[in-house]
Amino acid sequence: MIEFAAILATSLQIAESKVFKVLSLLEEGATVPFIARYRKDVTGNLDEVQILAIQQGAALQKELAERRASILKSIEEQGKLTEALEKAIIAATTMVQLEDLYLPYKTKRKTKAQTAREQGLEPLALWLLEQNPDNCIDKANTFFNEVITTSDLALQGARDIIAEMINENAEVRQRLRQLFEKEAVLKSEVFEDKKIEAEKYKDYFAYSGPASATPSHRFLAMFRASMEGFLKIDAVPDPELSLHILE
Repeated sequence: MIEFAAILATSLQIAESKVFKVLSLLEEGATVPFIARYRKDVTGNLDEVQILAIQQGAALQKELAERRASILKSIEEQGKLTEALEKAIIAATTMVQLEDLYLPYKTKRKTKAQTAREQGLEPLALWLLEQNPDNCIDKANTFFNEVITTSDLALQGARDIIAEMINENAEVRQRLRQLFEKEAVLKSEVFEDKKIEAEKYKDYFAYSGPASATPSHRFLAMFRASMEGFLKIDAVPDPELSLHILE
């Protein structure tokens, strides 16, 4: 774990030399309480909270490194690892970013988009994404086969492919995630036939407010009511802002 000293020093704002010494002690088998109490002269008086943060941070970095290596190997074996993709994967600093980048290459259950690709409709999807001025129905008619017998079927298959491409785009997922965190509205609605049973949750029968500003105790109460089958809860950002990001 010593190789992560520089990264942890930056993220935790602790001198790299101190982080290095803590990691060395941990690798030797020393515990966090032992280091905090008996190795102050070695760590420069780091307290137990700081030492624990270093230990947890190193464990996370190790997990990220192992997952990064696994993802790179998997994509390379598929023959799809480009220089740009490799750089993006190496630069990813969170597990979420890594999984977003890996999503298009991940083995998954057969989707509508995969079926459409097997039916030869990916070129049509890419053509549609280019926003060509030509008639899309005439274009779709050139993709007929034993299964695709109408322009509607061809265009639907192309739309399925486009939807999956958008859903699996790492930048789209990251920007929408940020939008949810900053702008989403948290809503709750009581099931009409549960009003009497859910009386203790009456403050949330028709609640609406910014998710980012919702106190933790309020969210936990709403979540508990949802788990008990009394409330329907949702968190949604402005649809227009979402569509603007997608576009």
